[in-house]
Amino acid sequence: MTKGLIWATAEDLARNRGKVISLYRQILRSLNSPKLELNLAARLAKKAEARTIFILGSEERSLHNIEDLIDAAEYSLSLLKQGKIPKHIQ
Repeated sequence: MTKGLIWATAEDLARNRGKVISLYRQILRSLNSPKLELNLAARLAKKAEARTIFILGSEERSLHNIEDLIDAAEYSLSLLKQGKIPKHIQ
């Protein structure tokens, strides 16, 4: 990301697009893990919550907030892989 700027440019958004889509897909797949003891309705609800978070995050234009969102998604994914549900989608 460009240093010294507060708002994301089209180049910054394009650079992060692949990573964000990858994180989104990994989180949705991780919610299907048998390690998580969730019934079908709970899984669908968690997926809907994750979708909502990513949709709201897609409107973000601040560089610092975009970095924070990516960090939070990576942390959540690490918890899901351990069989734990992150608090913000609990």
